Amino acid sequence: MMQPIHRSHPFRVLSGSEALPAELAHPVVAIGNFDGVHRGHRAVIGTALEQARSLGRAALAVTFEPHPRSFFRPDEPVFRLTPAPMKLARLAETGLDGAVVLGFDAALAAKDAEAFVADILIGRLGVAMVVAGYDFHFGKGRGGSPIFLREAGRRHGFPVEIVPPLLDEGAQISSSAIRAALEQGRVEQAADMLGAPWAVEAEVIHGDKRGRELGYPTLNMRLDPAITLAHGIYAVTVEIDGTVHKGVASFGRRPTFDDGAPRLETFVFDYAGDLYGRVLRVAFHAYLRPELKFDSIEALITQMDEDSARARAALG
Repeated sequence: MMQPIHRSHPFRVLSGSEALPAELAHPVVAIGNFDGVHRGHRAVIGTALEQARSLGRAALAVTFEPHPRSFFRPDEPVFRLTPAPMKLARLAETGLDGAVVLGFDAALAAKDAEAFVADILIGRLGVAMVVAGYDFHFGKGRGGSPIFLREAGRRHGFPVEIVPPLLDEGAQISSSAIRAALEQGRVEQAADMLGAPWAVEAEVIHGDKRGRELGYPTLNMRLDPAITLAHGIYAVTVEIDGTVHKGVASFGRRPTFDDGAPRLETFVFDYAGDLYGRVLRVAFHAYLRPELKFDSIEALITQMDEDSARARAALG
């Protein structure tokens, strides 16, 4: 993951209704959903940062919460690569001066593209320049295309730069491509597109203590049901009190035992400590094998020994 970049003042997070403080007035804005803050998003953000430096302005991200798809299709949960807190943390790592989070509600959904430009970009933010990706659409019915945005900027007196797609071996880097990779267990490919291993944050909860009986005490976490990561065994790292620890994790339904709701169970190598109730970050580095059902506890333990060895090797 990128290291924070030094700035003269802290990264600011503002709601869409808050007035910009003086140090952020007339910013260059990078606008988008930015789920994952992947390498394609970082190309947009990097362009905004370059333009802000040349103009002597602050650089801000303008983003939306909840994800617009969650508003329009509430019965179809969105697999978020980065829920809001993680997204803002990743945006802060890029060197931006702050982020404006627009609440995506019925009022914003009903605002047409021209009104969005007039009310938000000009009226609320007073933009000096707007940078967006090639596929960014906004306004009622997605009526605001990149071409529309560029033309609106010309009419209203602010420049617009549209950043072309970032390609990885000929394929476009996108949030949907990363989700598809994770759904197939291709976490290394997802990490390449993200620019860092994909990670989740969740609270450590009490489980059935079965892992302890098997010699593999695990951290149990329930993830957002919308997460459709491939079930299986992974080499992972876990951040505990600022230190990164290596481990092996199972994500799935535990077919040998109960076939229950999907759960993440992580065995942290060479660590002992009570972490119940803590919110921890688990990063996925390598997919080792699919989830299997074993005929005996002995066979399961033998496989867990092998999984741990393979995870240690994968993590170096």
